[in-house]
Amino acid sequence: MSIGVLAILSLLPIISVAVFLVILRWPASRAMPIAYIVAAVLAYFIWQIPLTKVLAASVNGLIVAGTLIYIIFGAILLLNTLQQSGAIQTIRQGFSDITPDRRIQVIIIAWLFGSFIEGSAGFGTPAAVAVPLMVGLGFPAMAAVVAGMIIQSTPVSFGAMGTPILVGINTGLSADPDMVAYAAERGYAEWDSFLGFIATKVALIHALAGTFIPLLVTGIMTRFFGEHRSFADGFKVWKFALFAAFSMTIPYLIVATVFGPEFPSMFGGLIGLAIVVIAARAGFLMPKGDELWDFADKSEWEEEWTGYLQSGPGVNEKAQSMTLMRAWSPYLFVAGFLILTRLPQLNMEVLLRAPVFPVTLSWPQIFGSDISASFQPLWSPGTIFIIVSLITILLQGLKFPDYKLALSSSLKTLVPASTALVFTVPMVQVFINTSGGASGYEQMPIALAEGVANLAGSAWPFFSTFIGGLGAFVAGSNTVSNMMFSLFQFGVGERILVDPTWIVALQAVGGAAGNIICVHNVVAASAVAGLVGKEGAVIRKTLIPFCYYALMTGAIGYGIVNLDSGIFNAGFIVVGLIVAIMVYFIIKFNRSSVP
Repeated sequence: MSIGVLAILSLLPIISVAVFLVILRWPASRAMPIAYIVAAVLAYFIWQIPLTKVLAASVNGLIVAGTLIYIIFGAILLLNTLQQSGAIQTIRQGFSDITPDRRIQVIIIAWLFGSFIEGSAGFGTPAAVAVPLMVGLGFPAMAAVVAGMIIQSTPVSFGAMGTPILVGINTGLSADPDMVAYAAERGYAEWDSFLGFIATKVALIHALAGTFIPLLVTGIMTRFFGEHRSFADGFKVWKFALFAAFSMTIPYLIVATVFGPEFPSMFGGLIGLAIVVIAARAGFLMPKGDELWDFADKSEWEEEWTGYLQSGPGVNEKAQSMTLMRAWSPYLFVAGFLILTRLPQLNMEVLLRAPVFPVTLSWPQIFGSDISASFQPLWSPGTIFIIVSLITILLQGLKFPDYKLALSSSLKTLVPASTALVFTVPMVQVFINTSGGASGYEQMPIALAEGVANLAGSAWPFFSTFIGGLGAFVAGSNTVSNMMFSLFQFGVGERILVDPTWIVALQAVGGAAGNIICVHNVVAASAVAGLVGKEGAVIRKTLIPFCYYALMTGAIGYGIVNLDSGIFNAGFIVVGLIVAIMVYFIIKFNRSSVP
């Protein structure tokens, strides 16, 4: 079978997701079973994967879905605990003291705090922390999910202490034994130094493209959830948005260059958070008076904006007497535990992920296949959320009946919210576990990528980020995308006679961008917010920032690898056009007055 036909067949599960979930607006609980059936039929009949392996991949998907549901439960439980204690009301008041402007709040919570949490834990944890926090502060659930998804871009390549680089790219490239010799030829005798060399390129591309992410977050929020349905309202805080972007991306790039891939997102987010909050409290570039922006009254919200998770009760005595530090302390504990358990210097991973029961629950070689499943509950952020919710009882003087109410409310929210994951993750696992079949074809993602590469030729850098994004879209992970495609992207770079390490860097960046629209993450983030059946609506709103990010970074990469042909090559021309368009809209929206 030709590469082109295989690529088209490989695309069918993704097309089914696009048609039923995004275009026809079916809920994921209806759309994803169809996508699963399509993937399973292709795997069995075309790729000729043994039925036992298809079933094993499906079971592994159910187990992975269970681990996600566990994290979602912990995040919802912590939020409901803070609502019962009155802490959420104190936190809301704390943000109001900085500014009641929702555009500033979303930049601080989603972009800066979310980047810090991404750097600490990754794997969807920022959505599990930031999204319910925004809902608790009074954001529409869908607005919170959309914002949480958009920032799943710049910080993701260095999420979970650099896992997408240190595990994803490392595993992908090291599959070729000649790669160590190639690294040595480039002057990197130590493999870790070579990974750091690639990480610096990844950080540079991200830092450039990430400049406009906070502005896109505010623009998308006001366009879809504002009273005037206008990008203009969001773009009016362009000075603050760019200031917040640089406050994160400059230290992010410096840390990546000096210290390697473990800490850029964590330190970038933390340093940016300190700079921006101090500046905001001082009134620097802040909207005031009539310039302040808020959502319309809740009675005017569209039905699809809200979910099962609500912003909590009105003011109570606990909230009035609670200090801001005490209210925030559970989230500080979450961040602290995440850092302590993930720091390589402490080496707690060896203990918390030890391959022994009950630390690790495992099912090796499911049904005799080469697929194994495991779950390390002590390593999961879900356990941290649950432990901190229990600590909150003592920290904030919560009574047991109140905690019991938070627990029951969380369980009620979890049941309908988790249905879609039961079908989404098995589809993903079947899709990516299609190697080794009797047909001898490459696994579906690689077959699809090869088809695109044959068509793209020397223009491949423009497409490389979209392939990386495709990997994350279907797999739900930048790390898995890098595992699948890093060596392939390196080979294409050699084939088109450019520096292949830049193409690998574009893969990592594209894999991060794919998280913006990833079904897996959208379903999980929506579940955290209690937003069920609206996943397609979320993806339709995040497609714009995804296309911006993938195109912008692909253009940057094309411009860099073709710099020998001059600065006015196609890549830098596209970058210039994108920047010019953004500047045009900033000027236009700040000159116009919204009626």
